[in-house]
Amino acid sequence: MGGAPHREEKNAQPSTLSIIAFIMRVSFLKAALLDNKMQGLIATASSRIVLAMFLLGLAAGAAAADGRRWHVSSSPEEPCKKMTLYYHDILYNGVNNSANATAAPATKPTALSTVINPNGTYFGMLVVFDDPVTVGKALPVAGEEPAARAQGFYFYNMKQTTSAWFAFTLVFNSTESKGTLNLMGADLMDEKTRDFSVVGGTGDFFMARGIATIRTDVIEGFYYFRLQMDIKLYECYV
Repeated sequence: MGGAPHREEKNAQPSTLSIIAFIMRVSFLKAALLDNKMQGLIATASSRIVLAMFLLGLAAGAAAADGRRWHVSSSPEEPCKKMTLYYHDILYNGVNNSANATAAPATKPTALSTVINPNGTYFGMLVVFDDPVTVGKALPVAGEEPAARAQGFYFYNMKQTTSAWFAFTLVFNSTESKGTLNLMGADLMDEKTRDFSVVGGTGDFFMARGIATIRTDVIEGFYYFRLQMDIKLYECYV
């Protein structure tokens, strides 16, 4: 029988070109979002850098206002500032020197202190202190303010021999100097001299860095010792 020719209907399928176009649009969208995110991160980091530079600029401006300039030494033999101070440690004896004591054990030595060394090395004992620091060797007399105070701690950290590690702040509050210096380092007591790092400061010692060479000047029994500190600053305002 005659009639209209049969036409086979096909399901509509996306073409290869339309798929590629869709993928490209998605890729462009992802790239735009990522770019916006990176720009946000960069803007945040940039604002932080600008703020830090602004604060440093304020500090530098304050230093410049009082006539000081930032100095970085080019030679170990030419520090920008140096001083010699004496650190006095009067350890509390647990009995009758509480009025004069400036340091006290916060922990007891560990058992290893005597197991390894029969004489004891105080291994593990931590001492906190608020010690006077003077320009001369003599302790301050009653009512006399020291050149500075050393406030911090030391602990004995070697099993075989007596040795300690220090971390403290020199606090200056006199007509000569005001501000702080932060020091830390190993006090290798068997050595004639040892160096502490000066890692920063405030006030007259703003951002100062350098070395403090330590010498044991005198020891009187277990409850008093005096250290000579030759401090040389290699980065400072002068």
